[in-house]
Amino acid sequence: MYKVLKFLILGSTLLGLTSSLTTYAQNISLKTNVLYMGTTTPNLGMEFKLNDKWTVDLSGGYNPFSFHENRKFKHWVVMPELRFWTCESFSGHFLGLHLIGGEYNVSDINLPVGRFKDLKDFRYQGWGIGGGLTYGYHWVINRRFNLEASISAGYAYLDYEKFKCAKCGEKIGEGTNNYFGLTKATVSLIYFIK
Repeated sequence: MYKVLKFLILGSTLLGLTSSLTTYAQNISLKTNVLYMGTTTPNLGMEFKLNDKWTVDLSGGYNPFSFHENRKFKHWVVMPELRFWTCESFSGHFLGLHLIGGEYNVSDINLPVGRFKDLKDFRYQGWGIGGGLTYGYHWVINRRFNLEASISAGYAYLDYEKFKCAKCGEKIGEGTNNYFGLTKATVSLIYFIK
């Protein structure tokens, strides 16, 4: 089941990317989420104008890094989103419907609140899928460069294995988690390809 979901998420993202590139080449933006960069995760997104009110955003991130004493936030994620603009595409307020999917391997991360309190003492690895709703605003700076901020809330299904510590690797459990809450936050720098 997991491999099928992974294939569907990656396949639909690549299909959307290639079909949009040939059809709407004059209305494409490249972006990076600077908030997400704050987690040491390189990320890139592309957004394609469908018409005056609708766009499709295809974003993703990949973090292959391990840090001092095996601290890690390794993951990959894809986040396609369909957006409705209240005024016109790439200007002002927008609402979105997004999907999210990826894999993770995290340990020795200090998040003292919520469901992720024990990331400091245990290592988790697994996969997740989900989706939700987005509200955002897009500021036009000039013809090529823009700025965007958004926040998303929704649901994520997380399948995980839990390990005793970051280094030794003794598996002590597995399970699933149904997460409701914040699924994405962005402050993105945008460059338009015209």
